Amino acid sequence: MANERANAEELLLDVSVADSSKLYKFYLNQESKIWGAGAIAIFLLIWEFMGGALSVYNPIPVLRINPMFMSAPSLIFKTAVTLFSTGEIYHDLKISSIEFFWGYVLAVVVAVPFGILTGWYKRLSYVFDPFVNAMNATPRVALLPLVIIWLGIGILSKVGIIFLGAVFPMLINARDGVKTTPLNLINAARSFGASEWQVFKSVVFPSTLPFLLTGLRIAIGRALVGVLVGELYAATAGIGFMITVAGATFQTDKVFVGVLIFALSGIALTEILDRVEHRFDKWRPKVGAGV
Repeated sequence: MANERANAEELLLDVSVADSSKLYKFYLNQESKIWGAGAIAIFLLIWEFMGGALSVYNPIPVLRINPMFMSAPSLIFKTAVTLFSTGEIYHDLKISSIEFFWGYVLAVVVAVPFGILTGWYKRLSYVFDPFVNAMNATPRVALLPLVIIWLGIGILSKVGIIFLGAVFPMLINARDGVKTTPLNLINAARSFGASEWQVFKSVVFPSTLPFLLTGLRIAIGRALVGVLVGELYAATAGIGFMITVAGATFQTDKVFVGVLIFALSGIALTEILDRVEHRFDKWRPKVGAGV
């Protein structure tokens, strides 16, 4: 009875939606985006009201923020336009992009095959798991002085700290993806006379791929943190270096431009990998699939 009632209610809801106006249908289809955009707009208006051009209309002095300490959306936008129109920021963008690219690519090249091997071979996992887990639990910032001693203050040290930040999420997800492959599928493939390579290609890899993509997505944030930390500590160029100089000279609008570049880059790259990951969700093994 309960299921029939729920089905009847869903049917009535579908009928009411079908008979509703185009505007209401548009709202239902875009509800999350409308609410999200509205929340961002309200937040920016309040921020501008407290420290930007609209602060002159703010009747509460306590809620007025000195732009030197907090800036405002209009001032940040104006500074961003100036930085990009004059070309001042492009060199820093280029340096940070090169560091991110090589650090992230090297992490992929090392982490994916090594993670798969440690997940596939138990004895290899027994040997390396303590080291992997220990390094994953160690803050990479603590290793930065050593990285600089070993690799210098040039681009190599930044690539090294980005690599250390990104490699372990990829490696651990690759390892765990192989380990969670349903045993009944592996045994079934072997019973048909499939070789180890065929078993891996037809069973293990499809099961592991969603985990790999999750690791790649998580590693983006870690790699961006590596870019920022490396350039804050010792650099002569890059977005992190720009943030350091701007903060030291109280150019808070310029600081926010740098922070937004990191944030938007992370959002864009994560969204791309998130879309790719959703395409392979059907390959992800369900709970109890190996029973």
